Formats: sequence, C-alpha cells, structure tokens
Amino acid sequence: MIVVSVVNLKGGSAKTTTCAFIAHAFAEAGLTVLAVDADGENESLAAWQAEADWDIPVVGMAVPNLHRQLPGVVGDRYDAVVIDTPPMREHRGIVVSAMRVATHVVLPMAPTPMEYQRLPAVRALMDEVTELRPDGKPPILAVILTRCPPRPAASPGAFRDLIDGDGWHVLNAQVGRNERFAQAHGDKIKNASRTPYGDAVAELLDMEVTV
Repeated sequence: MIVVSVVNLKGGSAKTTTCAFIAHAFAEAGLTVLAVDADGENESLAAWQAEADWDIPVVGMAVPNLHRQLPGVVGDRYDAVVIDTPPMREHRGIVVSAMRVATHVVLPMAPTPMEYQRLPAVRALMDEVTELRPDGKPPILAVILTRCPPRPAASPGAFRDLIDGDGWHVLNAQVGRNERFAQAHGDKIKNASRTPYGDAVAELLDMEVTV
C-alpha cells in the first residue's frame, strides 16, 4: 500500500488541490483509494468531496495520533491513501503523525524565494519523524513544483536546480498556473491522469515502498 502525505509549512500552497488530483489519478490507474482530510480547521478536501460527490471516499482525521488510527480504518481495503495535512506551523503534531504513517511525503511549492525558504523547516521535521518511525527510516520525500509560470520563464528550472542541489528529489512533473486547477474546488475531477498530477503519480508509483 502507498500512503502519500501532502505537507507544507503554511496554507495556500495547493495542498488540497494536489491531494484531490493525486487521489483521482491513483483511482484512474486502477487503485482503490481513500482520501484523508487531516485539516480540521478548513476541511477543504471533505467539503470538495461532498460538493462534487466523488466516488473516492474521504474521512476526517484531524488527530495527532493519526498514525495509530489510520491502519484500523484502512484495513486491507485500499491500495492507496492520500492525506491532506494542515499547515505545519499551526498543527505540528498532526503533520508529524501523518508523516509517520506515510510511505511518501509530497511537498507542493511554487518556484519563489519565499516558498524555497520554507524547505529547511520541512527537512527538520522529517529528521524528527524519522526518529519516531518503527524502522528508523524516512519516508520518500518528493517536491512537486506547482503554480509555475508559463515558458519561457526561467524560475521553475532555476529553483529545480537549487532544490536538487540541496539533496531533495524534485518530481519531473510540473504544474503550471492553470484555471483548471485554480478553480477546481467543488467540481468533479476527470482525466486527472492526463494532467501533470497524473505524471506525478506515475513517478510516485515507480518509487513505491512498503511500510
């Protein structure tokens, strides 16, 4: 089973959009998917599922012991779980718990100096999480560049090189500034596998590990 926790230091970083499209791309790949809304303050993922009447179930689990509760909810019924986390700064305990149970941690970020400067805080949290995991190994961490300006803008490539130079894995998939994503909340999601998020899922499946 693959468990993807989508995290970022602050809100407004496209975490919910990333979760929604990744979950649907997994489903379109033939996997049985559960989405988890761990952001009890906003509950954006659960609200989106209710408005759009997704086939993918969404459960609310904004609790600091998510890593203990989730296995009982999942059982052997799902192939993939996608967790929408709250902002790290305000809800550190919940994010730590979501990362403890993850096989993969996906960090959506725009190619800007402000978002780049948040990466060390995620790295520090990853080190903390690794010490708490039973196997003592970190989950796979992957950055996905989102809200990228159209070509020929140089910023996505420049930040990709910076992040890669810092030792992070940056997914080849790159999400542009697109009204389909910006205005997607509340709508049904179709053909997610044909978007950059679908390419991201293909990459994540290639990196799949079992915990």
